[in-house]
This record gives sequence, structure tokens and C-alpha cells, in this order.
Amino acid sequence: MSPVHTPREQIGDAFSDFTISNDADLANSNAITDGTEKDEPSAADYDPMFDTKEERQKLDGAQTTNGDVSSAAYDETQTSRQDILLPDTPAQQPPPAPKEKDPYDMFADDDDMFAEDTKDEQPTHASATAVPQPQELDISMMDNWDDPEGYYNVRLGELINGRYHVQQNLGKGMFSSVVRASDSVTGSLVAIKIIRQNDTMRKAGMKEIGILEQLHEADPEDKKHIIKFVRYFEHKGHLCMVFENLSMNLREVLKKFGRDVGLNLRAIRAYAQQIFLGLSLLRKCNILHADLKPDNLLVNEQRNILKVCDLGSASPASENEITPYLVSRFYRAPEIILGIPYDYAIDVWSIGCTLFELYTGKILFTGRNNNQMLKSIMECRGKYPPKVLRRGSLAHLHFDDMLNFHSAEEDKLTGRPVTRVMDFKKPTRDLKTRLMGKGTRGMSDADAKDLTLFVDFLDRCLTLNPEKRCTPAEALKHPFLNRK
Repeated sequence: MSPVHTPREQIGDAFSDFTISNDADLANSNAITDGTEKDEPSAADYDPMFDTKEERQKLDGAQTTNGDVSSAAYDETQTSRQDILLPDTPAQQPPPAPKEKDPYDMFADDDDMFAEDTKDEQPTHASATAVPQPQELDISMMDNWDDPEGYYNVRLGELINGRYHVQQNLGKGMFSSVVRASDSVTGSLVAIKIIRQNDTMRKAGMKEIGILEQLHEADPEDKKHIIKFVRYFEHKGHLCMVFENLSMNLREVLKKFGRDVGLNLRAIRAYAQQIFLGLSLLRKCNILHADLKPDNLLVNEQRNILKVCDLGSASPASENEITPYLVSRFYRAPEIILGIPYDYAIDVWSIGCTLFELYTGKILFTGRNNNQMLKSIMECRGKYPPKVLRRGSLAHLHFDDMLNFHSAEEDKLTGRPVTRVMDFKKPTRDLKTRLMGKGTRGMSDADAKDLTLFVDFLDRCLTLNPEKRCTPAEALKHPFLNRK
């Protein structure tokens, strides 16, 4: 396979007046503390990959757990597999590690996908503290380059493709593992996504590359805030994709600087504008991202520039096959669950959920399955319009002929499954109450105005009828983003 190069461009324009002098300034000083959010799980601790794995098992006919959402339990990135190290020279003795750490924790403090090392936090894994000099590996060094699941066994210090010196193992997801490497040609750090040894996943990887190249052609000056794809190549039978290196994802930002209180509206506005610039490019290119969430939004070291990443689930808008498990569950638009033909509006819904999380530090809609997701959505947004329900090929799984919702629950006393018919006459946990609590007391007039605009902005992003949901262009013109 011949490597394909994408021209390197300058980083996109950030929100013009948004700078962070101190990371602590990101925190939301107007967080609600009156107890109205007490039942909402923390957005900082949630791992959506746990749900992805669980729902993939459902598709395969496997049994899944019926427990309620427990954010503390979500960690599917842990593994017993260890890095395989190249021999260190005598002069390369690793310094003492300050603490033990799982090298595969994708949301850990210094192991973010596409992350850069920080000066005050050095990787504690022995292989990350003393990386050997780059070496091309001889085929005789190993009988098998892969683990039993088809992941490439990363060797720190390995020289990949004759130019990338592997510095650190960042973690692995369902379809790939990711390493940080230094590029001997440019001298810069990059992130390399190594696709699992699997024909289906390789095909998906090539599809992602095609989409990334299409997006680059439409935005050669890199102004629309989509992750910069550099090139691809093959290594030991694995498809490898090289990306620009960024600092951390927004869930990690929440975990570090806004746990349970969220980020301030100034940061939310800057991030939202850049996200919707990215969505405007996707729409222009007729692409659905289909997996937007805080984990797939990366920021630079200064926290003022954001890029949309991980287009592994992306597809042309024309390929909108009905599937009830598209998009991570807590960010899944209702039309997907109901079996309604979907379009770009699913990405706007996901970002509406994401922005709520960023401001509050809490997850907006939760449910252990699609049925309970519909219930959670109606508690906040009210009844689904009848004409929307009648369009859904899967609506009969959750609503009867009279369009009454049937909530599939577990009896708290017996533990047995029960079905309850529910009528949502009006929202019981509406958006305004969850965002504003008892009002804007104690807030400045400017902050109160911004919060009111933010509530209206999210209301438009989370409209139940996808045909009436705001578009990226409309979002960018909204007063919350388009300040005069």
C-alpha cells in the first residue's frame, strides 16, 4: 500500500476573544447546588465505550446487564496486556515512577487519545519514561505481531514506517489502538491509529480515510475544526492512520477542571461555535458523523482550539440505514430509536446533549436501554408529536396503537420485569429548570442573559421533531453564538 499524503495546513481559527490563562478559569462558577441535579450521573466519569460494547453484544444476541446507569462502573479500557519493550541501553535507565497507572486508560490524566505530554505530569509507565532509541524490528523478534483479538502489540521505541518513533501507548478502542509518536521527518508529535487485524475493520478504516480526505479537500486551509489527517500507511499488516497531536478530549477537560460543576459559558460558547463550524463542513460534504460526544472533541494545550475527531462511524448522509444502536446511547437522537429515516439532525442532537454536559457536568438523558432513553427524553422534552411517532418503523416497540408509552422497567421489590403505561402530560425535569435551578440570583446581568440565551439555544438543538431542529448554519446565527 502506498502512503497517501495530505498537505499540512495551519491550525483553524479559534473563537477570537477566547483565551485561557489558567485552567481553573474553565470551571463553572454558577453551577447549580440546590440539589435539583442530585440524581444525574456525572459526565466526567462516564465511559460511553462500555455501552458501545454492551450494545454490540445485543446485536450478536448476547445477554446484557439490566442494572441502572452507574458511571463509576464504566471502564472497559482496562486490560492485562502489557507493552512489549525494546531492550534499553545501559545509559537509558527509567527514573522512578511516582505511582502505578493503567497504560490503557484512555481517559486517564496523561493518556488521552491524541494527547501531548505536560510538563508537570510525566507518564508513569516504565516504557513511557525511558523510550529506547528508534529501531526497525526484525521479523525474528516475534512469532506473532498481534494479540488474540487482532490488536497490534505495540513496542515502545519501535520505528514505524521508517519515520515514527513510538513514544507512548495511549489506549485502545473497539476498532483500533492508538500510540503517540514523534515524526523524524517533521520533528513533531503525532497520534497514530492502528486498526485491528480484521477485514471488516480495515474496510471501515479505509472508508474513514476517504471521508477525511473529502473533508480536507473541502477545507484545505483547516478553518472548520475537523481533526487534521496527515497520511496513512501499512505496518505489519495493519492499516495505520496518522493525525495531528492534540492535548485532551472534552470529557477529560470536565474531569480535570469541571467535575460535577461543568465549564463556564464563555468556554461553552467558544467550543460550541467551533463544533458547529465542523458540523457545517460535514453537512456541506453530505457526511453524518454519527458518534459525537465529549470524548470525540479534542482541544489543544491552550484549551482554546477544538477539533472534531473520530470519524470511524461517519458515513454519507445517503447511507442512513435504520439501526436502533447508531450513536453512543446517551447521545442518541430519538428518531434513531424510533426507526425514523435520519439525517444531519442526529449530530445536532448529540451536540445539544454534549453542551448540556459541558455546562452542568451532568449527563442530560440516561437510560439502560433505548426504551428508558425515550422515557428520560420525554421527562425533559415532553411528548413526542404523533406525526413523528407514526413515521417510526420501530415505534411499536415502545408505544401502543393509541401512542401510549410502555415503559419496560424492573420491579424494585421483586426484580422482575414489568411494563408501565405512562402519560407525560408535561415535562417533569424540563431543560430550563435543570439549567437554571431557582433562577439567576447571584449572577451578573451579563451572565444571566447568557444563560437565558444558552437555554434557548439548547432548546432548539434538542427539538423532538428532527425537521424542526436547528441546522448548523442556524446554530451559528443564534444570539448565544453570534454575539453583537
